[in-house]
Amino acid sequence: MNEIKWAPHIHSSETTAKIMWSVVVALLPALAGSIYFFGAAALKVVLVSIGSCTISETISQIIFGKKIRVKDGSAVVTGILLAFVLPPGIPLWMVAVGGFIAIFLAKELFGGIGFNIFNPALIARAVLTVSFPLEMTQFTAPFSYRFDAVTTATPLGILKEGLNGQIPSMMNMFLGNRAGCIGETSTLLLLTGSIFLLLRRIITWHIPITYILTVAFLSFVSGHNPLFQIMAGGLILGAFFMATDYTTSPLTGKGKIIFALGCGIITFLIREKGGYPEGVMFSIIFMNMFVPLIDKYTLPKKFGLLRTRHNKLSL
Repeated sequence: MNEIKWAPHIHSSETTAKIMWSVVVALLPALAGSIYFFGAAALKVVLVSIGSCTISETISQIIFGKKIRVKDGSAVVTGILLAFVLPPGIPLWMVAVGGFIAIFLAKELFGGIGFNIFNPALIARAVLTVSFPLEMTQFTAPFSYRFDAVTTATPLGILKEGLNGQIPSMMNMFLGNRAGCIGETSTLLLLTGSIFLLLRRIITWHIPITYILTVAFLSFVSGHNPLFQIMAGGLILGAFFMATDYTTSPLTGKGKIIFALGCGIITFLIREKGGYPEGVMFSIIFMNMFVPLIDKYTLPKKFGLLRTRHNKLSL
């Protein structure tokens, strides 16, 4: 026998386009909430981010001689997620730069969809945070667009820096009436979209539930309010929409749990001991590096193969 073909093969009606547009639908409640709380500024950031990602992907695929696949929705998903982790008052040209970084540098240079090592939206946010720290940490209070924009700190920032600002109530944080990045504020609306993804089986429970419970447990044993730590930052957005990215997360249930445990521990350590009030972005990027290693030791063994003394596989 000259070649070995693995079988049986599992077929599915799901396509990349169906999955990506399902994620877009899941993000719509939080998108509507961001516009309600932060007004036209949030809508402009989202539109510029989507436009920049879409244009960057089209140009990249032309440059690399690939089939243009912008209709599959992956660039739109990246654009929305990038906008969701940006403050509403960020200059729009920075948003456009972030879209280019996410698509061209973090995705297409690695081979395009399915080949990138790191989450593109988070890489773009990390680069913007390091390059423009002032603009990336200027948050406005909800509804301030109706009057003069009021700069304020996020709940985690108030707690971390010991500021005099009033920490929002649990109900306000659950609904989204707090300062923060555009798409991370409303726990209710993010969970609404997350339930849709779970019911559609686009994602599984392993990563988001393990991630959130890890942060909650470590917060509890260290004397912090677990509910506050869950709702005050970008944990819900990161756990359900960022850490579950197909390309940059493990394949098996066991691997997903290991990955999520790492994300949760690093998030807690950065919040507790690090210089930044939030650790979701860095934790996911850091754990992305270990996905190949996690897959290596958690993927099941192939059946029907024998290893000869010459170390060659045969049936």
